[in-house]
Amino acid sequence: MTHHRTLIALAIATTIAVGGLLALPVFAQGTAAMATAPAGLYQALGEKPGITRLMDDFVNRVVKDPRIGGHFKDVKPAALKESLTDQICQLSGGPCKYEGADMKSAHADMDINKGHFNALVEVLQSAMDAQGIPFAQQNRLLALLAPMHRDVITTR
Repeated sequence: MTHHRTLIALAIATTIAVGGLLALPVFAQGTAAMATAPAGLYQALGEKPGITRLMDDFVNRVVKDPRIGGHFKDVKPAALKESLTDQICQLSGGPCKYEGADMKSAHADMDINKGHFNALVEVLQSAMDAQGIPFAQQNRLLALLAPMHRDVITTR
């Protein structure tokens, strides 16, 4: 069932990203695009405290994942959690301001392929499940993150 849900979520997120159905304003840094947050998503994720818990759980899982954990071996988990919290908070319509690197620059030398990206999505879904985030809200967040695949996947 989880695999089926992952495939559905990836299909929805990819369809939205590829179909260009989302408006894509640009981050202040000028190069990373982000989609407009659906109304209420920030609240559905538990606002900043809920997003902080989600990113704590997500980072704890992702660094241990055998498929992609190696990509995070030189990353300080606390800094990654803080940066991701700000990014998801802003992306979901919250008051936070993400000031990290744009996605293209941040992932340029990481040799990330589509399988790595999909594994990351699966880990994020597991973390969202564990945090009790409803499936519909998970898909709303994934739809916002999906366009980033163009900048995150560096190996075709």
